[in-house]
Amino acid sequence: MLDKETFYTGTQVNYCVICLRKLWFFSHYIRMEQNSDLVSMGKLIHETSYKRATKEVVIDQKIGIDFIKKGEKLVLHEVKKSKKMEDAHMIQLLYYLFVLKNRGVKAVGELDYPSIREKKEVILTEEAEEKIRGILVKIKEVIALEKPPKAEKKGRCRKCSYFELCYVK
Repeated sequence: MLDKETFYTGTQVNYCVICLRKLWFFSHYIRMEQNSDLVSMGKLIHETSYKRATKEVVIDQKIGIDFIKKGEKLVLHEVKKSKKMEDAHMIQLLYYLFVLKNRGVKAVGELDYPSIREKKEVILTEEAEEKIRGILVKIKEVIALEKPPKAEKKGRCRKCSYFELCYVK
């Protein structure tokens, strides 16, 4: 069961996979996304894709599911710009499924990449649940740090909205 202490935003879960330093900044209310053209482009893709779907289903002001389709089974959709961070996208969607399962709601997920017209089904398995639990522990540890973790230069850093906080002096 999730308690208030282990209930995080989807962005925090995503950032835990991408970069622990970025997670720390975001979790301490240092937000740089509003300055990023790539983030703006992602928002535009999200807003203009799947127009008939009810968008932004919010749970406890922490989780924003892009849209949900009801049919034979409940399907949570997460819309993304590209597959470059697919592991983080997958974990974020698994986290949403995990939260809902802990509330008695059974669902599956789908990652949607409208700009490349691809979709990927995401199913919460016991192995995935264990991975989510580990990520929740890691998020708690990172947030509790007095200072952000050291920058780890990765290929994706140049395009990150937090780049200046890590590398520009």
